[in-house]
Amino acid sequence: MLCVDFGSTFTKAVLLDPTDGRLLAHASVPSTVSTDILDGYRSIRETLATQGFPVADEVLACSSAGGGLRLAVVGYERSVTAEAGHRVGLSAGAKVVRVVAGPMTTAQVATLRAARPDVILLVGGTDGGNTNVLLHNGSRLAKARLGAAIVVAGNVDVRAELASFLESAGRHFVLTDNVLPQIGVINPMGARAAIREVFLRHVIGGKGLSKGPEFAAMVRAATPDAMLRGVETLAAATDGDVLVFDVGGATTDVYSVISPEGEDAVLRKDVVPQLWHARTVEGDLGMRWNAGGVADAAKAEHLLSGSDLSRLRTWAARMEANPAYLPKGGRELELDLTLARVAAVTAVRRHARPAHPGDPARPLTRLAHIVGSGGVLRYSPEASQDSVLRAITSDFAGGWKVPAEARTGVDSAYLLFAAGLLTDAEGHGPEVAARVARQVLSSG
Repeated sequence: MLCVDFGSTFTKAVLLDPTDGRLLAHASVPSTVSTDILDGYRSIRETLATQGFPVADEVLACSSAGGGLRLAVVGYERSVTAEAGHRVGLSAGAKVVRVVAGPMTTAQVATLRAARPDVILLVGGTDGGNTNVLLHNGSRLAKARLGAAIVVAGNVDVRAELASFLESAGRHFVLTDNVLPQIGVINPMGARAAIREVFLRHVIGGKGLSKGPEFAAMVRAATPDAMLRGVETLAAATDGDVLVFDVGGATTDVYSVISPEGEDAVLRKDVVPQLWHARTVEGDLGMRWNAGGVADAAKAEHLLSGSDLSRLRTWAARMEANPAYLPKGGRELELDLTLARVAAVTAVRRHARPAHPGDPARPLTRLAHIVGSGGVLRYSPEASQDSVLRAITSDFAGGWKVPAEARTGVDSAYLLFAAGLLTDAEGHGPEVAARVARQVLSSG
């Protein structure tokens, strides 16, 4: 069985034994988005064939190529339903490109169109609560010149009316459960599933990444969605809280799966409570396209100063000017590792710290595992990997409670996305996915 991740920069694949999830081989090639996204995939297939492996019986894929899944959220109040929609959108593997709150105006519709979302998550009102804003926004979206599909996840009392608006306008839409059915309760699963359905049915084929239908047929999820499913599977397989940080060329993503205990488990202190299975995306922290943001974060977070900061700024500017450049020699490798260390520490701080003054921090003190991911870690020696991981586990000045006993490792074979794909694949069951996920710890 072949699991493939079509990224905007690289296409990665792992070949697995479908009976026990054992890793047989892995490969990576530059993504061929400028020609046909399947050109790189075919190159991987040829490489595996020359290594003596037979043609895979099954292919499961995820994709973030072509900009990934772009999501806009339209809600009632920015601090309530719009915030709930934003959190759910991130957990569904989307890049949230716009959040609009309140009754939409003509100007807001224009800003929504300018954001070019693939999917719009329409939320608003608790079940049995306010209906006026949700109906107004649904009507505006039905009439607007927007090609995005719509996921309706607001007050269930007006779903029939909203469906009538959207159907009469010929819009693509999916109805699902309210993301905030009552104050203090967040319900992400229905919207996550609906966003995945819309992504597969309406987005993948529309990006023009491949000339034939094969690409759309093999993709099962957006890559960040598959990654979060993989982290969930890893947490279940190891019976412990897990945090994963993924340092990429454009963003640094952080995933955490937590089983709350004590006060965290029984009290609902927030209007919009935390998601215990969560993902955050730091769009200003990237190893290449947003390297300058990493240098800015190094200063803002007091991680570097003086000549060290100046050297990192110079290196970051060079990387932004030539994202395809690979470091050569010990000095350049150390600068690249410093970029990764600052990006990882900053992203984890933002994930862990309270979103607003007075909010509780994310409870990460009981983490059992902290796992690093991303090419800069996968292709670095163990000592370099450890330096990045230690920067997180010793971040006592970062404004969050550092876990005392977390084991650390790197997803060296890039298996988490594959575990996520297998979790939801028909005919395999969670057992094989769990076996794949456990290999992440042994491979690190």
